[in-house]
Amino acid sequence: MSGRSKGLRSKSRKKLTKHPRQRGLTPVSRAVQDLTVGAEVSIILDPSVVKGQPHHRYHGRTGVIRERRGRAYVVEVRDGGAIKKIISRPEHLKVVEA
Repeated sequence: MSGRSKGLRSKSRKKLTKHPRQRGLTPVSRAVQDLTVGAEVSIILDPSVVKGQPHHRYHGRTGVIRERRGRAYVVEVRDGGAIKKIISRPEHLKVVEA
């Protein structure tokens, strides 16, 4: 018998499923949104877009945009005592209202 797969999307069934009324692709405006450096954003994974998706460990975390890298953004997130740099496309980022 083979062992259990420990791939990148393992243990994320609930996190990477959409509610029935939100199924399908998200609006294009979410992918085209222009975020400014220094803005505070939440990492909310969009399961319908796999490209540019950060690790599901950071789903729901809040961080600060440090730079733009191609179409993606570099977001600094606190993970315990360390500061991690997460590379994510704008489909998976949501601006935090102050």
